[in-house]
Amino acid sequence: MRIVFMGTPEFAVASLNALIEAGCEIVGVVTAPDKPAGRGQVVSESAVKQYAVANGLRVLQPEKLKNEEFLNDLYALQADLQVVVAFRMLPEAVWNMPPKGTINLHASLLPQYRGAAPINWVLINGEKESGVTTFFLKHDIDTGNILFTEKITLTGHETAGELHDRLMDKGAGLLVKTVKAVESGRYTENPQEHLTEGIEIKHAPKIFKEDCKIDWNQPAEKVYNFIRGLSPYPTAYTTLNDKMLKVFKAEYEIAETESEPGEFFSDNRTFLKVSATDGFVILTDIQMEGKKRMGVAEFLRGVRL
Repeated sequence: MRIVFMGTPEFAVASLNALIEAGCEIVGVVTAPDKPAGRGQVVSESAVKQYAVANGLRVLQPEKLKNEEFLNDLYALQADLQVVVAFRMLPEAVWNMPPKGTINLHASLLPQYRGAAPINWVLINGEKESGVTTFFLKHDIDTGNILFTEKITLTGHETAGELHDRLMDKGAGLLVKTVKAVESGRYTENPQEHLTEGIEIKHAPKIFKEDCKIDWNQPAEKVYNFIRGLSPYPTAYTTLNDKMLKVFKAEYEIAETESEPGEFFSDNRTFLKVSATDGFVILTDIQMEGKKRMGVAEFLRGVRL
């Protein structure tokens, strides 16, 4: 079965590698165009492109997915199936092209957490479980018929970065299982409409910098979940001495307090904590604007509060 793979970040590389190791025939890889990145604006290649080039795979990098030249190049690959992992929305002319359709790997248990940032929102909302889902693409984002899912139990302490790595590996295995099932024709499609009746659907929209500011007028546990759900990227932040203070890791304690939410407390040696509505959030891994990321003890050696 001839497969075209579409993806961009590191999350997608694990799936592409798993497909190759499983003996799948990857006839082409579609990924994002090269673009300038970092302070020096050095042109960088996507993680998927770097892997594809290293493994001798043909790479397509369209600026626009409706471009006639790209559509002709894609059609010429004569794919039986297209596989999408962490890419972008596809026009129908692309996802409807191969005879066996286009399947997508999504980092949540659909129909919950449709959208661009499922890993972040699952943790921000304090969920007890997450997982990965494979499904056939159709018009509306993340709404196609489900093929397979696999659940994982959350600890309540992992960061978005740690959950990313768990789901990356879990998803790669599930994708191989899905591709083999599509190839053999041994699968059942489960319409998501059957799973949404009578339940609240939670969404996972893209997160912007302005969404990352900590609101201390909330319970300590909710602030804690917000911090770990945005760590290490795009990173929760607050302000201290009129400067941005990024928070990568924290703990929390429930305690009676008469302090105002957002007040800082420290012994100037070992701890730095901030009051919430029902206790304190204890900061442990932070980065002050213009400084490097560091533990709180190291930070306090250079700052007097």
